[in-house]
Amino acid sequence: MAFDQLSTKLQDVFKNLKSKGKLTEKDVKAALREVKLALLEADVNFRVVKGFIKSIEERAVGEEVMSSLTPGQQVIKIVNDELVDLMGSTQSKILFASKGITPILMVGLQGAGKTTTAGKLANLIKAQGKRPLLVACDVYRPAAIEQLKKVASQVNVPVFALGTKVNPVDISKQAMEYAKANNHDVVIIDTAGRLHIDEVLMGELKNIKSEVKPKEILLVVDAMTGQDAVNVAESFNGALGIDGVVMTKLDGDNRGGAALSVKAVTNKPIKYVGMGEKLSELEPFYPERMASRILGMGDMLTLIEKAQQSFDEEKSRELEAKIRKAEFDFNDFLEQMKQVRNMGPIGDLLSMIPGMNKAKMGDINVDEKQMSRIEAIVLSMTKEERQNPSILNLSRKKRIARGSGCDISEVNRLVKQFDQMKTMMKQFSGMAKGKKGKFKLPFM
Repeated sequence: MAFDQLSTKLQDVFKNLKSKGKLTEKDVKAALREVKLALLEADVNFRVVKGFIKSIEERAVGEEVMSSLTPGQQVIKIVNDELVDLMGSTQSKILFASKGITPILMVGLQGAGKTTTAGKLANLIKAQGKRPLLVACDVYRPAAIEQLKKVASQVNVPVFALGTKVNPVDISKQAMEYAKANNHDVVIIDTAGRLHIDEVLMGELKNIKSEVKPKEILLVVDAMTGQDAVNVAESFNGALGIDGVVMTKLDGDNRGGAALSVKAVTNKPIKYVGMGEKLSELEPFYPERMASRILGMGDMLTLIEKAQQSFDEEKSRELEAKIRKAEFDFNDFLEQMKQVRNMGPIGDLLSMIPGMNKAKMGDINVDEKQMSRIEAIVLSMTKEERQNPSILNLSRKKRIARGSGCDISEVNRLVKQFDQMKTMMKQFSGMAKGKKGKFKLPFM
């Protein structure tokens, strides 16, 4: 998960601070030395770390903090504020043209995930009620146009392409004319990348920029390349002038150095982050939410948004009615599990709950394979067994175990847990109706 390594170390530092009744200047400086080491190990730019620690120290070593009843909490608040400021203070959105077409130029080195990100962005913009058009201007990389068309078909967005023999500047010019004639209000131009920054690459991008006059130039960088991503951002910004950064593969970067450095080094915001391979897994970047996650304070707003996007409102109402009538069955259980899985990896979801840091999650089984085994067990049941689990006798359970490739003990465990859950739901439903009686969990 993103920032795992840094988050764990920072939370350990602040746990020691909070355990002290009063703080001395020596305590604060010792804690900040640990914070500095943690940031450097997370591959945060050295200049950024130096300025960050200096800002915290100037605010933390003062009368207001030292004389506070909860000095440890005060220091954590200061660190949180500085983290938010470091990453850009507020969410930076795409600036759409008030009328006409909004051209967006996607740039970056080869291998950063530019083409896939262009498709993800089109999908996100389409969900906002826009009519995006993807433009294939990478005429050099083998199968780049085919890749863009494949991605576009998955999100149901059209592609403008003229093959590999036409100059990318001419393609972008004709794409704008096509977009105007066909009522597209956003044009996303997927450009060619290189293995390194060179004059040919920059010259071509400058020519496209001059032709289409993009409202946004978005640089796509791979978070897992750490400071290399920051260096690339600095070079592109200096040569081309970018408006923002899209950081891919942040979900696989447990250090987070690039995300914490890029805004401070380039003074350009991170606008979106890639949090998975699915075309729906491109998220707006919220500095305050990310700072909260890093410090173990959770991210309930993102969790709620994910739930709203993943859960079918009508099915949720039907489920509520079934729970009230105690009619919840394995079909409903399977449907709910699928919707939860659509929200993303369970470990990532748990980390958004305040206080659920990696250390506290140690005893919680977040193995995605286990969920797949549970799904296999339910799918191995007949329609009648799913609707009426009370008929599951020994022979039926043995058949289900064989069909799902599991041990019968796993089937028994799932059926027992399901029965307990139904009992709890029934008791909650009873309490909601105003029934008297002490509530008791089924396993107590």
